[in-house]
Amino acid sequence: MSVRSIRLFGDPVLRSTSDPVTLGDPRLASLVADLLDTVREPGRAGVAAAQIGVGLRAFSYNVDGEVGYVLNPVLVEASGERELVDEGCLSVPGFWFPTPRWSYARVEGVDLDGEPVVLEGTGLMAQALQHETDHLDGTLYVMTLEPATRREALREIRMSDWWRA
Repeated sequence: MSVRSIRLFGDPVLRSTSDPVTLGDPRLASLVADLLDTVREPGRAGVAAAQIGVGLRAFSYNVDGEVGYVLNPVLVEASGERELVDEGCLSVPGFWFPTPRWSYARVEGVDLDGEPVVLEGTGLMAQALQHETDHLDGTLYVMTLEPATRREALREIRMSDWWRA
C-alpha cells in the first residue's frame, strides 16, 4: 500500500489508548499493509498504528530480519532483568535516552484471519514489544524514563527544530 508519515510527540493520538480492532473490517488489511510498508524503512524496529494516526491496537515489527504484525496485542509477560537500554522513537526523532526495559517480553494477539500470534524475545525484540504496546496504551517512551532523565529529555525535545515547527 504505502509508507505513512509518522506522527510526532505532541500529537494527541500518541497519548490516547488505542481501541481494539474489529476483525473482518475491510479497512484492516489496508492498515496492516501500510504498517508493514512503513516499518520496512531503514532503521525501524516497530511502528504502532497510533504513530501513523490510527487509534487501533495494531503494530508492525522489523527485528533481526523478521517483519510482521500483530492485531489486538497484549503484553502478557515482561520479566527477567530490568535494564536501562538506549532507546529512540520515530515519534521523537533524533533522540535516544536510557529507558528501563525488561530483558524478556511476550505479546499475544491475532492476525487478519483471527489466528493466534505469539511474539516473544529478548534484546531488541523484547524492547520493541514493550515499546510498541506502550504506544497502544498512549504512553511514549520518554514518559517512562527515570524522573531526572525525563526532565532533561523533555527539555531537549522542546528545544528541537521539529518541536518548534
